[in-house]
Amino acid sequence: MTGDRRAIACGLVAVGLWSTVATAFKLALETMRPVELIWLAVLVSWALIGGLVIAQGHAREALTHGWRTALWAGLMNPVAYYLVLFAAYDRLPGQEAMALNYTWALTMALLAVPLLKQRLTLMDIVAGLVAYAGVWTIATRGDVWQIAFADGLGVALALVSTLIWALYWLFNARDARAPLVAQWQNFSVGIPVLTAIVWFGPGFEWHGWLSLGAGIYVGLFEMGIAFVFWQLAVHQVSRTAKVANLIFLSPPISLFLLHWVVGEPILISTLVGLVLILAGLALQQFQKAPASVAEK
Repeated sequence: MTGDRRAIACGLVAVGLWSTVATAFKLALETMRPVELIWLAVLVSWALIGGLVIAQGHAREALTHGWRTALWAGLMNPVAYYLVLFAAYDRLPGQEAMALNYTWALTMALLAVPLLKQRLTLMDIVAGLVAYAGVWTIATRGDVWQIAFADGLGVALALVSTLIWALYWLFNARDARAPLVAQWQNFSVGIPVLTAIVWFGPGFEWHGWLSLGAGIYVGLFEMGIAFVFWQLAVHQVSRTAKVANLIFLSPPISLFLLHWVVGEPILISTLVGLVLILAGLALQQFQKAPASVAEK
């Protein structure tokens, strides 16, 4: 296989795995509290990534360098981001939380204006208006002329998760750490914080094998293996846009898995809103295509 074909194959594996996690979230949250699920998933991912760091010979680097960055980065991801995201999934149907969470790329583009002094193009504005029209459609469940949300706090939490995720990546724009090392260090910071939150909060309880399996699955695939395959895809491809656009496959697959496995009825408002969000993301991607061609 050529480098690009390998990259696309790795990208498809990552997207395929990410498409299943919304279903895993909802199955686990039927019996587990959000903080319990996060603690278990982060612990599993920390062990997996740690093993990969050792296998690649980066153990000394991981133990001695980069901890000043990890101290604040770990509090943002996994602690703050997943606490807010899982709280949103706990309150909203999985299809709504998943669709709203996909606006993080647009949130990042908007935040890059004040934080990185980047210019906001006309296409950025159009893309934002289109995507956030989708957010409004989902939040109001199709009753777009009424300012009344089925779960306003759940919608707010989903949107705040996009803000945290976008800020995390913007603040890490100059992070010199290797991706796997950074992931392991951040989770090393997050685990004791999450342990304390569970210990002094709901406490550790046994919720059954299904919940345990769902938590392990989230740790292995949402936070672990999918991350590794995506990194392989990004580093092997000749032009980032070739794999970046694969992410558009994930929301429709997630939507149907939530319907088939969890039994959520697919709301027309979610479909319409998701189409608008993906259209906004596509507009944002297409405006960057000419600049990316030069990288080829």
